[in-house]
Amino acid sequence: MRTLVAQLQARVEELERLLGQNSSNSSRPPSSDTPAQRETRPSKPPSGRRRGAQPGHKGWRRKLLPPERVNEVRDCFPDRCRRRGCSKELPRRPDPNPLPHQVVEIPHIEPYVTEYRLHSVTCECGKVTCASLPPGVPHGMCGPRLAATIALLTGDTNTSRRDAVRLLSDILGVEISLGALSETEEMVSEALAAPVEEAGTQVSEQGIKHVDATGFQQAGKKHTLWTIAAPLVTFFAITANASSAGLRGLFHTLKGIFISDRGSQFGFWAMKDRQICWAHLIRKFVSFAERSGVAGELGANLLLLSRTMMHVWHRVRDGTLSRRRFREFIAKLRPIFEGHLERGVRLGIRGVSGSCADILAHRLALWTFVDQDGVDPTNNAAERALRAFVLWRKMSFGSQSERGTRFAARIQTVVQTLRKQRRHVLSYLTEACQAALLGVPPPSLLPPLATQ
Repeated sequence: MRTLVAQLQARVEELERLLGQNSSNSSRPPSSDTPAQRETRPSKPPSGRRRGAQPGHKGWRRKLLPPERVNEVRDCFPDRCRRRGCSKELPRRPDPNPLPHQVVEIPHIEPYVTEYRLHSVTCECGKVTCASLPPGVPHGMCGPRLAATIALLTGDTNTSRRDAVRLLSDILGVEISLGALSETEEMVSEALAAPVEEAGTQVSEQGIKHVDATGFQQAGKKHTLWTIAAPLVTFFAITANASSAGLRGLFHTLKGIFISDRGSQFGFWAMKDRQICWAHLIRKFVSFAERSGVAGELGANLLLLSRTMMHVWHRVRDGTLSRRRFREFIAKLRPIFEGHLERGVRLGIRGVSGSCADILAHRLALWTFVDQDGVDPTNNAAERALRAFVLWRKMSFGSQSERGTRFAARIQTVVQTLRKQRRHVLSYLTEACQAALLGVPPPSLLPPLATQ
């Protein structure tokens, strides 16, 4: 009977632990937290600083457009002197340095429609021949800029396809069906195929890459959305599952530092060339600390050491502590940290000891950032890249076809890469569509130095 009671108590504790999981103590995203969990989510202690911009913050002000971008200039003169008791009429004398005030307005938008009349001519032999469309003219109703606008609306702005149809009608005066919208997405997707493939090759060559994954639905079936993020390129791909083979196929070469969590699917990368995300480790240690007894004590110790290390690392990142001093600090902290993990393995606690053993199995990948310049101890770059895609996925509920899945991955790759490089997204999409219609090579997604 005592054995049965002990087993039931252990089972209850395990179920309570699972019920208590949230974004702060597991790998679950913050959007999955319930309202009650959001209320109990630990908040940062007040810093004591006032709200708003802090001393030293670089202010952002609206910049005036250059004269070549100003369409109309209107000079304004005062009518009378503003001095009390004077009020004399003033001459319209130009000021050499007038105070500029620019107002931006958009003109009334009317679609520009070109009608191509394809004439049929009968030959002397009796054969009737119909004219073909000129080079560069799409077979559908959408020209390059309209197609680019549709792709941006449906692939990046979290706008549903039905809402996109309404917006196109209300703002641009363009009437389009859902079927034509889908066909336009496919046309843009094909126009982006080569640049996206080039971006995938380029990101494989990068010296440092952040990798993460999340779920994706295609026609109700589970797929996996991967992101590989480098400083100037972000690449997305969707595979049938989260297997190591599916991820391995996205890399043309296994080189550079690979930053990720401890997922087993990442095991094909050499451990010495990896960096394990400390944000994931800290969430794991939070879950340890929420337990009772020795497990909670172990978690509190690991949590304190991890947060202390991250605090010191932030000083290195901000330039207030030298990397040499940081290496000296880690040399003292590392054996203490790994000693606690080894103690956790010996405790034999379900859900704790196995995690400690797995972290120790990745010990070569815990400290890569200490010696390698440019390597971050967290995988936040990949998680930030995924966030925009996840919001799009929530609004669209994934895709209903392989064609829609390809479009989603390609348009998100293009949009996020261009924004990293501060390039104009709509202009690029328009150029890519024009190139596809003319049968010429599309513009590259890579920054200029990478294409030389």
